[in-house]
Amino acid sequence: MNLTRYRRWYYLLSALVILPGLLAMIISVISFRSPVRLSIEFTGGTLWEVRFSKPVLPGEAVRVFQENGFPDVNINTIGDEQTLEIRTTEMTPAQKQSLLEAMAAAFGEIPEEIQFALVGPLIGAEVTRAAIIAVFFASLAILGFILWAFRNVSHPFRFGMCAIIAMLHDVLVTVGFVSIMGWVAGWQADALTLTALLTVIGFSVQDTIVVFDRIRENSRRRRGEDFETIVNRSLLETIHRSLATQINAMFVMVALLLFGGVTIRQFIATLLVGLLSGTYSSIFNATPLLVSWDRGELSFWRRWRGGNKQRPAVA
Repeated sequence: MNLTRYRRWYYLLSALVILPGLLAMIISVISFRSPVRLSIEFTGGTLWEVRFSKPVLPGEAVRVFQENGFPDVNINTIGDEQTLEIRTTEMTPAQKQSLLEAMAAAFGEIPEEIQFALVGPLIGAEVTRAAIIAVFFASLAILGFILWAFRNVSHPFRFGMCAIIAMLHDVLVTVGFVSIMGWVAGWQADALTLTALLTVIGFSVQDTIVVFDRIRENSRRRRGEDFETIVNRSLLETIHRSLATQINAMFVMVALLLFGGVTIRQFIATLLVGLLSGTYSSIFNATPLLVSWDRGELSFWRRWRGGNKQRPAVA
């Protein structure tokens, strides 16, 4: 079986998956000045906890807030179906009283107030900028590590760049998913979203290096084989390990998604999509890209190859 033969279809599928997320991010930037809808942890606003004497669906509460001038609201249950945590933009005492009356009209009672606070942005621009810088330096560290670890293999720079490209692919898929869900389900990016994104980056790089390491081993053992054959052999030898590791983690996440609390559902869904993307990109993007680069199919990077003639895998 030659998995690398269909590499152009893999790239096309990745592009089709990334494109809707990119469009959603562009629309979000125009509408919210951010690629995703940000929660009050980034922007500041109102944190309000109320309790009813009977269960109340968060969706019904969201509708009450939207009908009363608060379209940007995120409401979840806490502990049980009677306690709601409300995160929305800053409100005045008059607006608060108006919302209490609206909830009384909608649900037949004025809820008990557990907590009401106007909070500043707990995760401000500095923290977000620090996370972006951390990802940048992590990319440099990954490139440096691969250059050193794969120094005995032809063109170690290509291995580092393909790992980084796969990582960026997973970042785009994950952020695009959150952006789309911001429009579809009103999701807002919070601290857990940032945590999920950084976790996805770690998983993506780890899975890619597992495959690359097998390519390095096979390059030493099978010096007479052409590079595409070595890459395909390495993929077939490691794909079961990659899939077993990732699928086990995904089973746990699906269980949490179905039976876990509402408060972690967005985090788990984001992490699940990121891991799916990471599993796909490690097998069907990062590794086939090595073959495309070796064969001169990436015309933009052809200067790094120095021609179209196929070379042995080991210098």
